[in-house]
Amino acid sequence: MEQTSVMQDRDVIDGHHAVHYVNRVGWLRAAVLGANDGIVSTASLLTGIAVSGASRDAILLSGIAALFAGAMSMAAGEYVSVSAQSDTENADLAKEKKALAQQPHVEWEELRDIYIARGLKPDLAGQVATQLMDADALAAHARDELGISEVSTARPIQAALTSAATFAAGAIFPVLAAVISPGSTAITSVVLTSLLCLALLGFIGAWLGGGHWARSVARVTFWGVLAMAVTAGAGRLFGAAI
Repeated sequence: MEQTSVMQDRDVIDGHHAVHYVNRVGWLRAAVLGANDGIVSTASLLTGIAVSGASRDAILLSGIAALFAGAMSMAAGEYVSVSAQSDTENADLAKEKKALAQQPHVEWEELRDIYIARGLKPDLAGQVATQLMDADALAAHARDELGISEVSTARPIQAALTSAATFAAGAIFPVLAAVISPGSTAITSVVLTSLLCLALLGFIGAWLGGGHWARSVARVTFWGVLAMAVTAGAGRLFGAAI
């Protein structure tokens, strides 16, 4: 609790204006996912190939290929998935805009009932619904009926670029560890470097998102260890078979 409270205090400006963590959700999710995937997938691939008995050149080539292929895959995947979310949001907004034009009173009642369900008295809820619809009816319904806001709205290009860049940033560390390490210590260097990077990523993600750092670090390192262990087992098994 104290650690989380300290993190929150750092984001208080002028004593009372807080920078809320939810404002970072759009890019933070893509950044953490990209970096984590870059570290884990590249390190796992290098480990699996190394234990299979492949040559040093083959290991390094595989790592570099994984970096570029993974970054492009992350960019394409994020763009496609977030674009689908954006299309859904736009379709809902179009339906809401049409409903506001055809039956404004029904839409007013929907908004009023939402505020009543949240605890406002009927008269006050009606006044709030009226004032918000007079100001911007579509924005009011998008936010309170559909749950679409400026903070949560889909941004495909931002998600794609963030994921690609952070994947490459994460993947470069296990690749560099393999490059600078002698052949006999390459596996150990890749594993240790990757686990250190994952722990740092977990801490930074918790710090930026206001979460508990120990839980975040444990989570990302556990899955990193599991991924590398499974891939190493597969590399040894199939490498011996080949």
